[in-house]
Amino acid sequence: MGHAPTAPSVLPTNRDDENDAMPVHPPALRKSDRPLVKNGHSAVRQLRYLPAVGASYGVEVLSFAALRKADTERRRTQLQRPDFHVLALITSGSGAHEADFRHHRLHEGGVVWIRPGAVHRWSDVDRLDGPLILFRPGFLPDPGLETANVTAPACWQLPAPVLPLAVLAAEHLDREHRAAVRSPHLASSALLAHLLAALLLRVLPKPAAPPPPGAAGDRPLKIFHAYRTAVEEHFAQWHQVADYAKALGYDVRTLTRATRATAGTGAKAFLDQRILLEAKRLLAHTDLPVGRCAHHLGFRDTGNFTTFFRRQTGLAPTSWADMARS
Repeated sequence: MGHAPTAPSVLPTNRDDENDAMPVHPPALRKSDRPLVKNGHSAVRQLRYLPAVGASYGVEVLSFAALRKADTERRRTQLQRPDFHVLALITSGSGAHEADFRHHRLHEGGVVWIRPGAVHRWSDVDRLDGPLILFRPGFLPDPGLETANVTAPACWQLPAPVLPLAVLAAEHLDREHRAAVRSPHLASSALLAHLLAALLLRVLPKPAAPPPPGAAGDRPLKIFHAYRTAVEEHFAQWHQVADYAKALGYDVRTLTRATRATAGTGAKAFLDQRILLEAKRLLAHTDLPVGRCAHHLGFRDTGNFTTFFRRQTGLAPTSWADMARS
């Protein structure tokens, strides 16, 4: 796993602007993706997927050793928000990671899955190693796999017998990726996507594979994937499940059953948690006053937002923000 492209996507070089590693044709920013504003406590770097030259297959295989070697300014320890997936496997050593207000200790056999839009940082990866895999949203062959364990923590520990199998799966992906870079005539994005899917199936806490396409159990997965995609697009405007049901052509009960079957929570709770997470990001990482946060998230007024936030956390927004920034 020692190969490292010269310009890893997670390490934009000589850039002082807030949006790092922008692609040649950047997608239009949705409201939920607008850059977080610098404040006196921290600034969140917006990372865009930009593969190394000759490696534009939708996936890139790096390593923590390569990350440390290229990141001489230790920018990895600063808050960042990628628009791509980051999957890491800890094969040796120990360290620490933070993702959306959760702090995790990293040990051999640990897995980290940072999904697009998450605010995270590699707090301490100086004494650990393993593969670091970046891939675009939509790259996996099964959209249901991309939403697997979506409500679970970003870090988890593999059972000891699973780690060597996961390492083999990661090595296979790495070899195929290196072969594609060296010899483009051997490249196959479909093969890389399926090897990545195999790795994910091996490391996910729930080892069972998604149901085959067309199977009876496949329908809730498809419905939830559509619902989750719509939530990501519209959570700052639509706060009721009925809005999504109408847009997607399902009734509320269908969305609720599909979300509970796939994510382990109801559709309304899933939506509220997504709104709450963005509220926390704004309160902790920007200088926006509570009223502006409320407006940004589509609430009618500050009082309505405060009631929602207090119901979810037990704290007023200002109290939570003071605690998060202390």
